[in-house]
Amino acid sequence: MTMNLFNQFASPTIFGVPLIVMAMVTPWLLLPSSSNQWTSNRLNSFSHFFLSSSSKHILLPMNQPAHKWALMLSTLMVFLLGMNILGLLPYTFTPTTQLSLNLGLAIPLWLATVIMGLRNQLSSSLAHFLPEGTPTPLTPILIIIETISLFIRPLALGVRLTANLTAGHLLIQLISMATLTMTSISMTMSLLALITLIMLTILEIAVAMIQAYVFVLLLGLYLQENT
Repeated sequence: MTMNLFNQFASPTIFGVPLIVMAMVTPWLLLPSSSNQWTSNRLNSFSHFFLSSSSKHILLPMNQPAHKWALMLSTLMVFLLGMNILGLLPYTFTPTTQLSLNLGLAIPLWLATVIMGLRNQLSSSLAHFLPEGTPTPLTPILIIIETISLFIRPLALGVRLTANLTAGHLLIQLISMATLTMTSISMTMSLLALITLIMLTILEIAVAMIQAYVFVLLLGLYLQENT
């Protein structure tokens, strides 16, 4: 049974070809395209409002040089949000439940922020490894701790996204199986389980949106420290 629960996180294949690429491209195909008309439809208006408001919240605490990353951060959030929400539909696959994909996004972007900080403000970036006023005997220990905390940041980004989505999918799978099992035993318990499943699905939609925002927000905070 344990293997059946985790089979939903295995990348589906057709004739030996993995479909994870299709699952990553599909969100972009569903986005509304720009129009040359004077008046836009409701979907375009909502997408423009969502992008502008989310970008403003992400870029508000950042320095002016970090605003150059606005397009990339907004694109990344839309990309993650689309994959997270589409993965909740039946007979679909969620690419962001794969740790390899999340680390593949987190590590290069985190490394880019670190390289930018070392290139633009070398002294300030190196000063983060040793806080001011540190006693001399504690200097080697603090440098080691700060170095570990720096290199653990991309791992925390990827694991946080993977763990939250995986836990939600597992709970939905377990409660849906319990709902079907209790149908032949007690309709009352089955109805309660169904209500719980609906509420959990709504919660998981919120989690999918929040996790995409948190991923980009933390990346923006790392960028702020290095600009």
